[in-house]
Amino acid sequence: MKRLLTIALLLAFLSGCRTSGPGIFGKQSPHEQYSKKLSDAGLKETALGGLWFSSAERALAQPQTVSVPYRQTGYFADENPRAVGLQFTSRRGQKLIFRLEKKPRTSFTIYTELWRVNSGRAPSLLTSMDTTATEFSHEVDDEQETFILRLQPELLRSGEYTLSISVGPSLGFPVSGKSARVGSVWGDSRDAGARRHEGIDIFAPKRTPVIAAADGTVNRVEETTIGGKVVWLRPEGRPINLYYAHLDEQLVSAGQRVRLGDTLGLVGNTGNARTTPPHLHFGIYGFGGAINPLPYVEPNIKESPTVRVAADKLNTYYRTVRDVQLADGLSLKKNSIVFATDADAQFYMGILADGRNVKIRADDIQQADNQILALKLRDSAAILEQPLAASPAKQYIRTGTSVKVRGYYNDHALVSTEAGIEGWLPRRLLQ
Repeated sequence: MKRLLTIALLLAFLSGCRTSGPGIFGKQSPHEQYSKKLSDAGLKETALGGLWFSSAERALAQPQTVSVPYRQTGYFADENPRAVGLQFTSRRGQKLIFRLEKKPRTSFTIYTELWRVNSGRAPSLLTSMDTTATEFSHEVDDEQETFILRLQPELLRSGEYTLSISVGPSLGFPVSGKSARVGSVWGDSRDAGARRHEGIDIFAPKRTPVIAAADGTVNRVEETTIGGKVVWLRPEGRPINLYYAHLDEQLVSAGQRVRLGDTLGLVGNTGNARTTPPHLHFGIYGFGGAINPLPYVEPNIKESPTVRVAADKLNTYYRTVRDVQLADGLSLKKNSIVFATDADAQFYMGILADGRNVKIRADDIQQADNQILALKLRDSAAILEQPLAASPAKQYIRTGTSVKVRGYYNDHALVSTEAGIEGWLPRRLLQ
């Protein structure tokens, strides 16, 4: 207890030693800065500190695979240092929006980092959220990228969190007005199958404003046989060019700086679109050629689904309501205990009594706050912290003591006494 109090006091001191910028740490992320403070203070060598560091590594090495958009609620307990790792894939052109709500809002820091998964190599850190912020975003530049988002609070801090990952476009929609619609997409057949469509066609009434999808510079204004009246725009700070074709009229000139939403021209059907309804052919070109523009401009932001459980229902024991077969091949018998830490729209994430992490459907478990049955102790024994022979004892109880059985894990039962003591007993000692 004295050792734990010493660590808590030291951590309180370290939390007050904030850095306002890179300083002596260079370009380290907030998580790296905090890790260095723990190491320099000798806390990495303590049991709790060691768990904190190993949890951070495990979150990157063994992340949970999810699909975006995504939402997750969880609880970090001070006595159980851990980190959350979520792995997901996104398409080039999409903008990932990360939002983090915390309770309490102050004095509870969660380090939030986005990592890129590299084939054959360790993940690389892309960006991290400012510890005082509640939101950050990332634009996906490669054809298809896999990421890991890691969440980890400071050592010996408790609190609730809700994370949401939304998916939206990284560019603005290039045609003004509610009547504009995408009618032909990337890869559609052209010239009786001789070629494929290298862009999208956005249909709208003739002379509808065509607008800049980003801040940038107009680098070409010309008229061609295929594109008719066209405008090329180079977005600021991005290695792509935007192609606007079949305009009825061009309203900018080469070299002109424009802002997102500025009018570049008017919808038409010039060039080889003379026999089609008025529309904008919108294309994006990078160093490797044409790129599918739809993920860049698809107007609907895909919001994350609702979580069915509140955070105050977590950080507690649940039990299975039936025999369950999990995705990783693990099976749990009915009334098996799972300590639930996080939840999303369909699943709980939790820890088995042997330390293994599991993901289990919400319909397969229920809170283990009530008893399955009441039994008496055959012989005097110690209620254990964990269902292991070497586990520390929480309290000794005498022969004949009644206990409430709330669930099982292998050859141990999770029990609670009339005095409110909760822990594990060997099943053979109960009658």
